[in-house]
Amino acid sequence: MRSINLKAPDAEILFWPELIAPQDGESFYQQLLSGIQWRQDQITLFGKTFDVPRLQAWYGDQGMTYRYSGLELTPEPWTPVLRALKARVEQACHGSFNTVLLNLYRDGNDSNGWHSDDEAELGEHPVIASLSLGQERRFRLKHKQGKSKGIQPLSLDLPSGSLLVMSGPTQRCWQHCIPKTSRDVLPRINLTFRNVIDEPEYLRKNNNLVDS
Repeated sequence: MRSINLKAPDAEILFWPELIAPQDGESFYQQLLSGIQWRQDQITLFGKTFDVPRLQAWYGDQGMTYRYSGLELTPEPWTPVLRALKARVEQACHGSFNTVLLNLYRDGNDSNGWHSDDEAELGEHPVIASLSLGQERRFRLKHKQGKSKGIQPLSLDLPSGSLLVMSGPTQRCWQHCIPKTSRDVLPRINLTFRNVIDEPEYLRKNNNLVDS
């Protein structure tokens, strides 16, 4: 299936409504639900610590640590299922990824607030490939200067098996979220494949000294 270009200012966003067929998607979903080491993490915002409003897990190449909101994630090694999904995503978007952040939204109360995936270890123009399995949920985007520039927010329903790829200036200029819903919804698993810069290179690019 060919991708759909979601044309938006200051963004590069491609969408595949059905990268994975329903039967395969259900199999992958069940394997991830039971086979991933899901965690209830905590983050610190404005000096206060909160439970992350969903379960999550971090998998990838050895040493690819990820940090956000006071949380440091050390990757679990790739599983066969994650490698298979990574291969499908990489083939679709002609890219390569060394990590994946998995989120398990257990019901409509689980959510992901407004944010950008713009941490320094993801590079200047990160490619974020977001694969959805399970319950369809609403995905929202808003431009960081939308009010002053007259740029309207976007909303998109992400069905099971769909792939959304954000690249170019998207993370610098836009925020996105998965809002809570009062509807009676089933669980959803989201996999966001990304490429973390290795730590020595990350430190060099930020003008820090690295021991040789």
